[in-house]
Amino acid sequence: MSPSEFVFLACGLTLGLFAGGALIEVFRARPAAQREVRVTVSAGPVGGRAATLATPLLVSELVHGRDDVFAPEAGATERPFGRAAREPAREPARRLGPTLAPALAPAFAPAFGSGPGTAHAEPVDPCAAERAGTDEACAHADRMAAVAGAAQERARDARRAYDEHAGRRDRAAAAVDPRAIRAAKDEAQAQFRRGRLAGQDRAAVEAAAAAWLREINRINARSREAALVMSREARVEVELLRAVEKAGLDVDVARIHSEHAAEACRDARIALAGCEEAERLGSAARELVTPGTPPQLAPGDEAAPKPPAAAGEDVAILRLLRGDRATMRSIVERLAGSDSDGQRRWQLLVSDLVDAIVARAIDASALSFPEDHVFWGPYTQSECREIASAMAALGYRFDGLGGFADGRVPSQRDLSLALGYAGEDPMRIRRWPTEADMPALFRDVRVDAGRYLADTAGGLTMGEMVDLLGRRAEPLAELWNAWGRVRPLLVDAP
Repeated sequence: MSPSEFVFLACGLTLGLFAGGALIEVFRARPAAQREVRVTVSAGPVGGRAATLATPLLVSELVHGRDDVFAPEAGATERPFGRAAREPAREPARRLGPTLAPALAPAFAPAFGSGPGTAHAEPVDPCAAERAGTDEACAHADRMAAVAGAAQERARDARRAYDEHAGRRDRAAAAVDPRAIRAAKDEAQAQFRRGRLAGQDRAAVEAAAAAWLREINRINARSREAALVMSREARVEVELLRAVEKAGLDVDVARIHSEHAAEACRDARIALAGCEEAERLGSAARELVTPGTPPQLAPGDEAAPKPPAAAGEDVAILRLLRGDRATMRSIVERLAGSDSDGQRRWQLLVSDLVDAIVARAIDASALSFPEDHVFWGPYTQSECREIASAMAALGYRFDGLGGFADGRVPSQRDLSLALGYAGEDPMRIRRWPTEADMPALFRDVRVDAGRYLADTAGGLTMGEMVDLLGRRAEPLAELWNAWGRVRPLLVDAP
C-alpha cells in the first residue's frame, strides 16, 4: 500500500468516527416516550354512581343510558388507547364484546329493522339447495345428451362413408373379374360375327370390325380403371374401418355418460320433489327425510298418500284418467292461479301425463274386456289380456278407441296364432269372428289405466312414475321439476 492511500484511509476513518459520535449525541438528547393511559370519569345513568371503563356496568344501565355511556360529556377529554387508537369506531355491541351483544340486541333492533328504506329479510327457500342441484344436474344431462347425439351423427357419417367405399369396391371388383371381362369380350365377338354375316359389302364388314375393336378397347379401359379404383379403395379401407370402430366406441362412451347424467338428473328431481312435498306436508313429512339420502317420500307412509285400491275411494289422478274436466280445471287453477298463459301450459303438461299413462297401460294390455262378448266372454280377464298381448306382439295393437292401431286388422289365422302364443287352445272357440267382424273385435274393450297405475306406481312418486312411463317420461321434464307441487294435487281426494 502506498503512503497516499494510507493517508486517504486514515482521513476517512476519522471522519466516520466524528459523524457517528454526533448521531449518538442527537438521539441521546431526545426525551424518552412515556406510556400513559388517560381515563375519563363521568356520572352513570343511575344517580350518583360513578363509573370508569374498568368498572362493570349493569345491562339495564347500558340499555337505558347508552347515550351517556357511548357519548362523553361536554368538556370531558378522552384519549383512545390500544387498538381503538388505530381503528374506526365500531357498533356498540361489538365495542362491548359478545357477552353483552345479546342483551343489547332488543334495544338496537328498531334502529335496524323499522322505518322507511330499511331492508327486510326475504323468506328462505328450504329447497334452494335441491333446486340448484336439480338445475345443474339436468343441465349437465342435456349437455351429455347433445354430446351423445353428436357422437351418433358422427358414427352414421363414418358408416355412410364406409358403405359408399364398399359399393365402389364391389363395383370395381365386378369390373376386374376375369369371368366378367371374358363374357364381355365374347359378347363383343359375337356381335362382330353377326355384323359380318349381315354385311353385304366390304364396308359393312369393316364397320363391324371397327365396332368390335371399340368395344374391346372400352372393356380394357374399364378394367384398368377398375383396377386403379380397387387399389385406391384398398388403401383407404383400413382408415375407414378404424374410423367406424372409433365412432362406435365414442357412441358407447357418450351413451354411458348420458345415461349416468340422466340418472343423476332423475335423482336430483326426486330429491327436489321430496323436499317440496315434505315442506308442504309439514314437519311430519320432514321426519321421513333422512340425512345422506334423497328426500323421497316412502309410498307406504301415512304422509305419502297413494291412489287407493278400494272401491268407493277416488283421487284426482283417477278422475283425470276417466276424463273428468272439472278435476283438470281445478288442478290447473291451483297450479297456475289466474295466469292464463300458465294455465294453458299446465293443462298441456297434465294432459300429456294422462296420455302417457293411458298409452303405457295399452302397451301393457291393461284392458277391461266385456264378459258377454262372443269371443272374449269364455275367457277370464287375465286370459283376455294375455291374448291381447300376443296379438300386439304380432303387430295388431289396440288403439284405445275400440279399434286396431294403424288400421292393421288380424285375420282368423293371426287370431289363432295369438291364442296359441297365449297358451290357449284354438279348438275352444265355438264361433270364430268372421273377416267382417274382426275390425270390431276391440269395440267394447276399455283401458283400465287407473287400476294399472295403482298396481304399478301406487305411491305416485317421481321415481315410480319415471319407471312406469319409460321413454314417455322424457318430454315431461318440466312436470318432473315441479313434481313436489303436482303430486299432492294428484293424490288429493274429493
